[in-house]
Amino acid sequence: PKGSVPVAKKVKQWYTLDNAGVLYAALQRREYSAIYRFSAVMTEKVDAAALQRAIDRLRPRFPGFFSCIKMGLFWYYLEPNDAPGPFVRPDVADPCRPMDFKEEHGWLVRFFVYDRRISIEVFHALSDGGGAIVFFRTLLAEYLRQLGHTIPVGPGICDLSEPPPREEMEDAYARYVGPRKAYIRSSAKAYPNVGTPEPYYTFHVTMGFVPVDALKAKAKSYGVSITEYLSAVLLWVLIEKQRRENPRRTLPVALAVPINLRAYFPSRTLRNFISTVRPSIDPRWGEYTFEEILQQVRHYMQLHIHRQELRAEFTGNVRFQTHPLLKKVPIVLKNPAMIFSYWAAGVRPYTMTYTNPGPFRVPREMERHIHHMEVILGQATQPKPNCATISYGNIMEITFAGTQKETDTERDFFRFLVQQGLSVKIESNRV
Repeated sequence: PKGSVPVAKKVKQWYTLDNAGVLYAALQRREYSAIYRFSAVMTEKVDAAALQRAIDRLRPRFPGFFSCIKMGLFWYYLEPNDAPGPFVRPDVADPCRPMDFKEEHGWLVRFFVYDRRISIEVFHALSDGGGAIVFFRTLLAEYLRQLGHTIPVGPGICDLSEPPPREEMEDAYARYVGPRKAYIRSSAKAYPNVGTPEPYYTFHVTMGFVPVDALKAKAKSYGVSITEYLSAVLLWVLIEKQRRENPRRTLPVALAVPINLRAYFPSRTLRNFISTVRPSIDPRWGEYTFEEILQQVRHYMQLHIHRQELRAEFTGNVRFQTHPLLKKVPIVLKNPAMIFSYWAAGVRPYTMTYTNPGPFRVPREMERHIHHMEVILGQATQPKPNCATISYGNIMEITFAGTQKETDTERDFFRFLVQQGLSVKIESNRV
């Protein structure tokens, strides 16, 4: 009407993807699942309605996890998702299914319940494991509050009454990027450990449960950490597997081990902020004893996990994505280039990924409500397994997950642990 004041159109806030998020958005497709899962197996059966109330309470505090991906002319970006949900659903036999940005109302995080198990699945463009653990721990705390328990706000559990700090949405890669020439070039080709592909979507998950105190004592007897010990076991069984296959050309065996950069570059970001190191053994140099592999891994970790080299590892990717000419290239042309770059630098040099986010710690008031934790990495670009571990209390959970028919890698790995005198309980979704 004449004389009325025009109403300003509400503009949605949007966020640029961080360096790793850009890559995961470009890579996501039917043959690859940039998804990971954390699960908490509770001591009592889960109340799905209480969990849904907890999820709804988290939405204002964690805008990054409740976003959707949009494709612009030059880059993907995130914006708040106003769709209903996300809703708790019954768990599935084959977890970590690839994301379709146009399905499920665009949600990039999923919530599942089965009996005593609460699971979340997160699209890697939103956050790395370090950020997702803060989100999941806060969710579990609020879930217990919804059941009437008193759970304090503390380290690693966010206060839902406060607005989200800007620091949690920081692109820490951009903040800490190094000089233009300070980056590391990709490594040589590694033994791929590829098996027979299963039909879509058949995702095999095998979990082993090992007492933490026994595992820690075994690692200590060799003078190494648990991560170094398990990395060496993986390298040992992969070297033996390649030897049995008697290939025409023997290749190095290498692991991709993600490192949480927050320990080296102060940041409160809940987005991606990891780099990767590459412990490897080259069988062409001769035979190695297990003790020699352990020492190689230990010295490699000590030599290469430091602030300068970790920064150099991600600097090249950041400089590539922020190049003035690349910014003007449409995203439909950039995607194939990023896919090829990932194959050359993120697939070809590695036999498998091994990630260990460390112990899952909660306030004393929460401890009695959680029995153990689980973690799963999603489908790799090739039919091969990846490995992930997480501990809670005295239970270390070790997962092998992939789309290959063969079970050689996980079978040999757990058999080796048993031969080392460790007790292992196995669970699997294989039929």
